[in-house]
Amino acid sequence: MTLLFDRVTFTYRRTLRPVLSQLTYEVPDQGLTILLGPNGAGKSTTLALLAGTVAPTAGRVLFSDSNVTSATRAFRRHVAWLPQRVPTSPQLTAREYVAYIAWLKGENRAHAWARAGAALEQVSLAEQSGQKTASLSGGQLRRVGIACALAHDARVILLDEPTAGLDPHQRSVFREVLGEVATSTPVLMSTHDVNDLADAADTVTLMESGKVRHHGGTQSFLDHARPEAAPGRKAESAYSALMRLDGSR
Repeated sequence: MTLLFDRVTFTYRRTLRPVLSQLTYEVPDQGLTILLGPNGAGKSTTLALLAGTVAPTAGRVLFSDSNVTSATRAFRRHVAWLPQRVPTSPQLTAREYVAYIAWLKGENRAHAWARAGAALEQVSLAEQSGQKTASLSGGQLRRVGIACALAHDARVILLDEPTAGLDPHQRSVFREVLGEVATSTPVLMSTHDVNDLADAADTVTLMESGKVRHHGGTQSFLDHARPEAAPGRKAESAYSALMRLDGSR
């Protein structure tokens, strides 16, 4: 699986300043990658372009050497994009909703139903499979979104700020599920919170003003932390150093 930007520029009509400018970036083909950066860095735009929901102003977005701009049914089947708010149908149960999404992605009804049950079990929601989605918590809905991706053979999962609004316990459960899913399906997750880095992340991409400031393994990111940083504050220290917010300019 290769999903990448080839000199991509993107500009919204309402502004002359590009959100992204000549960006070249390849999504790691394994593990969990954290797309880190402040609000306005271009993270959500990056994910939307990778998902094929918007087209670049210039440059190309490629999936296995095919142009995403002319996205095929096969592309949409294999790339799962979850926005901050999972768009569920309140009248459907969790399993019905996951099966419906799998059917939309090309699975037959019987296969979609079976895969929905297996996917919900994988994200630790088997007991809630018969509950209406309207009754699920925010953390559970995020996991329903992950189950949707697992039920239709997604080859990469794109998550936009999935932990926003979750309480500490919900975040912890979600991270555990995400870490397990990422062992078999590459995941790219955007966030502006360094606490989302966690131990499960394999790669960190740090964006600022539509440009990649850092890209590499999690340890290479943490190596930028100040020597005196406390163990629980290393990610924050590394982020500050790379963003030049620590007064070292």
